[in-house]
Amino acid sequence: MANMKRDMGTGSVKKLMAQMAVPALVGQVVNLLYNIVDRIYIGHLPEIGGAALTGVGLFTPILMLITAFAMLAGAGGAPRAAIAMGQKNKEKAEQIMGNCFSVLMILAVILTGVFYFACPDLLRWFGASDATLPYATEYAQIYILGSVFVLNVMGMNTFITTQGFAKISMLTTVIGAVINIVLDPILMFGLGMGVKGAAIATVLSQAVSAVWILRFLTGKKTILKLRLKNMRLVPSVILPCLGLGISSFIMVSTESILSISFTTSLSRFGGDVAVGAMTVLTSINQLITMPLSGVCQGGQPLISYNYGAKKYDRVKEAFFCQFGVCVAYTTVFWAAMMIFPNFFAGIFTSDTGLVEYTAWAIRVFLACGFSVGFQISCQQAFMALGQAKISLIMALLRKVILLIPLIFILPNFFADKAFAVFLAEPVADIVAAAVTTIMFFRFFMKMQKTRNGATNE
Repeated sequence: MANMKRDMGTGSVKKLMAQMAVPALVGQVVNLLYNIVDRIYIGHLPEIGGAALTGVGLFTPILMLITAFAMLAGAGGAPRAAIAMGQKNKEKAEQIMGNCFSVLMILAVILTGVFYFACPDLLRWFGASDATLPYATEYAQIYILGSVFVLNVMGMNTFITTQGFAKISMLTTVIGAVINIVLDPILMFGLGMGVKGAAIATVLSQAVSAVWILRFLTGKKTILKLRLKNMRLVPSVILPCLGLGISSFIMVSTESILSISFTTSLSRFGGDVAVGAMTVLTSINQLITMPLSGVCQGGQPLISYNYGAKKYDRVKEAFFCQFGVCVAYTTVFWAAMMIFPNFFAGIFTSDTGLVEYTAWAIRVFLACGFSVGFQISCQQAFMALGQAKISLIMALLRKVILLIPLIFILPNFFADKAFAVFLAEPVADIVAAAVTTIMFFRFFMKMQKTRNGATNE
């Protein structure tokens, strides 16, 4: 209870960061299991593992779009609510949360209807072959029917974290992931449901997590309560949230466009084995980015609260703590990937040919993976400080301005065109990381000078 009531404006910044970030980090890592556990089990299905894994991987663009819409409201609303709390305006913070919940429910209805009927055609467009389309469609349509739970979990859990209830937020994902891990082998192998069983397990686990979140946000322990009166959409409340959330929306939705660009190009130049390798690479990439998101989720309430309270020294200390952890993690993980690529590829499939091809692709695709820590920590710090425009530009830079064009440009200059497609990733990573880091430190120095000038006056 003491942890729940702590004041983020006082006390040790490093201790608060640890208390906030560790549960958020664990939550993100556990949340990662939703996708990765499914893929690991699917990749080891007897005889069909390689084709089934490739097919399920082709669902990634739709999955990313669903996640993007959740982030539009969740990642945009939570920092606004934290800033309002820092300004001692609890009523406004609750209104923000209620409006964001309404938007998420409206989006759930729309997205379920559109994607359920359109997914077979979309999957074929993404690069599904006759061998992989049945598995892709079977998994996709079941998952889409559970979109309401996915949007609820991903969008509303941020409002639990932003109040300082990091452990409760962590439990949201732990509970769902444990259920998913238990149900996957039972449904897939025990009941012989295969790919369909993996999708059902995921939906059921997300449903339990969604109920957990709603019970907490309407219960007695929460600081900000989800109230019916605050669910009526008010433009002056919801539009600033969506404006800030646009950056996260673009960050995730462009992952969808990016996935389509990769799979269509690799299907053309490398066939199903290259597309299957990309499925594994996407999962490995999540092993890098999602823990970083957990660290930044823990840092966001601390940075946002103290920025709203004009305690800039604490903002600076919190950011550099977040920055150091992110950079250290990506550097260590990158080194492990470069040294043991076959080990990581073998986690996801028992198909020998796919393992060998993926191991080769890892060393190309993640050649500059160490730079991701710089990119994400600075990008998310812009978000925590409410800098929607700068955050949006940085979100566009890596994927839309650099990576997606490079996927189509580089094959024109290399004989091995599949290699050229994979090479686009490290080129975009290093350039985007350098620009984002420089931009953030320039902004941060300007903020410090403004603060010092005001103090001198």
